[in-house]
Amino acid sequence: MSAWAVRSHGWGRGRCAGRRKASALATLCLLAMEAALLWFCNWSTLTVCAALKLPQIHAQLAARSARGVSLSSLLLELAGFLVCLRYQYYYGSPVLTYLEYPILIVQDVVLLLCVFHFNGDMKQAAPYLAVFAASWFVLGLHQGVIDVAMNLCTLVSAASKLAQLQYLWKAQDSGTASALTWGLSAYTSAARIVTTFMTTGDLTVLTRFVIMLALNIWVTGTVLRYRKPRSKAE
Repeated sequence: MSAWAVRSHGWGRGRCAGRRKASALATLCLLAMEAALLWFCNWSTLTVCAALKLPQIHAQLAARSARGVSLSSLLLELAGFLVCLRYQYYYGSPVLTYLEYPILIVQDVVLLLCVFHFNGDMKQAAPYLAVFAASWFVLGLHQGVIDVAMNLCTLVSAASKLAQLQYLWKAQDSGTASALTWGLSAYTSAARIVTTFMTTGDLTVLTRFVIMLALNIWVTGTVLRYRKPRSKAE
């Protein structure tokens, strides 16, 4: 083999090695970006959810009244969170992809106790809490039970948001409805679409979050549309 052929062969091997290194580096960068995105979505969602109900809890304690808080809506929301938590736990999803549900459940339980306390019906809280506790075990008895419950949970959550939209359309006044709260809810839904797609890819969970995202954005826009200046409201 001539010297020229040897040098050409060496250059070819060098170029191949360089391409492999560049490809490996690009793959590592992509994996790092995916990990960073997943970390941000998970922790930003948890941070938002940790403070999502606190203003309402503070308002009830400050006013020492549960006026304006719907008991049925609160119970449905609590049931939805419980089903979602049980579903994710049942299928062994990564903890960070559903850790907000225990946080939201605790806040909703506090709200529920406040409602019963300020309505003078504290004893009535016990049966509801007992039913929720028993539901945790019942939902895990069979895969079919938890799957059906999850599908129904999505429908119930969607119906509750449609009811809110109907109320706004009828009143044409957003009143004390918080666009910030609804906007943050939309963000958490969007973030959970990303985390679910990147981890489990569960179609049922993805469908739920897509529906919730669309409805949360719709409600946010409707609240902003019907918001009236303070001077006019007064």
